[in-house]
Amino acid sequence: MLDKILIANRGEIALRVVRAAHELGIKCVVVYSEADKDTRAVEMADESVCIGPAPSALSYLNIPNIIAAANITGAQAIHPGYGFLSENADFARACADNDIIFIGPSPECIDSLGNKAAAKATMKELGVPTVPGSDGPVATVEEARAFAHEVGYPVLIKASAGGGGKGMREANDDEELEKMFVAARTEAANAFGNDEVYLEKLIRRPRHVEIQIIADTHGNAMHLCERDCSIQRRHQKLIEEAPCPVIDEATRQAMGEAALKAVRGVGYVNAGTIEFLLDTDGSFYFMEMNTRVQVEHPVSEQITGVDIIKQQLIVASGDPITCADLAPMSPRACAIEFRINAEDPAHDFRPCPGTITRFDMPGGPGVRVDTHLRAGDAIPPTYDSLMAKLIVWGDTREEAIARGKRALDEFVIEGVATTIPFHRRVLDNATFNSGMVYTDFIETETNGGQL
Repeated sequence: MLDKILIANRGEIALRVVRAAHELGIKCVVVYSEADKDTRAVEMADESVCIGPAPSALSYLNIPNIIAAANITGAQAIHPGYGFLSENADFARACADNDIIFIGPSPECIDSLGNKAAAKATMKELGVPTVPGSDGPVATVEEARAFAHEVGYPVLIKASAGGGGKGMREANDDEELEKMFVAARTEAANAFGNDEVYLEKLIRRPRHVEIQIIADTHGNAMHLCERDCSIQRRHQKLIEEAPCPVIDEATRQAMGEAALKAVRGVGYVNAGTIEFLLDTDGSFYFMEMNTRVQVEHPVSEQITGVDIIKQQLIVASGDPITCADLAPMSPRACAIEFRINAEDPAHDFRPCPGTITRFDMPGGPGVRVDTHLRAGDAIPPTYDSLMAKLIVWGDTREEAIARGKRALDEFVIEGVATTIPFHRRVLDNATFNSGMVYTDFIETETNGGQL
């Protein structure tokens, strides 16, 4: 087992990794920006190192400073969390060049799976179902138009190096295609430094369903069932649940096997997620792979009993995953995660930085809160607005929803606006309660999230 790791992240995920590492007897170094010097992860770490001022480019994205912190403190490995450098192949290479274990996949895997067009081509070769799409990047409007005429409108233009909905545009006819093609390339270049885009046939009203996987260097690979992440705004997830309420066991295992085929085919090691689009006819298609732990990993933990962060650390130590004998996995509960963000749903989810004056967390059976915050803490404008993750679970989906309502009523945050009122409204929605939700839920059921 590793003796000491460095955590190259902040907020709730930094604290989550500290706790998992301490349970395994691993010491932790937490790096922090000047804005985060008084946060809980820093307080709970065995050592901490300031790596720069508040702007991410000068701190949490500063590879030389992070590597230097690991070398100075003698950390054997670096856990990147999610966001920031977690899917940066250059960072993974810098770790390897300095004899530091990167707690994640190889740089080659990150490279091959990080480019969506290349990843899709790879999955197609491996026999994983894919949405009909262009053969690699599309360079001109003329090429894009030819593809659209071949598969039929609507089509989706997507950034090859993208994520989070950036560089993504829908086109319904030739005129719209020309405008959206230019807009997608421009946004992709600004967001990722790469203006390559590719096209896919747009699946109307899909569900966003993903498979959590874990794989080690001993040939073990398993899936931890699926998560339904269909409730999202502008491609940003707000509520996730596991298992998907409309998937039967046969489909679950088929999706799981497709995910494992992808993992084994690219030699993937550590935790990751294969994201699929689920069509209304039950067909599913590979969308992308996230080569890191995800924000919503707790719902998979609650329905399987597997601590995903601990498994990451075990794999990084060179040991086999300890849950391999549990495969094939089936859900033993129903869990829902609510992202509590410092955003105002009444005003188009406007970010609301400020100081928390009251922070009362819910409790009781079937309730978990992952957070780094306390009353008196500040929500800086510099970083992501995620304040906490409220996870509830029960024997049935109905019990999980009931606990969600109770927990949201108990959760009191004052000083900044939050998404708690939005989540309450979703749980009162008949369509959500029926389980028949699609990625357009917020637009069609909540007037874009407005209260």
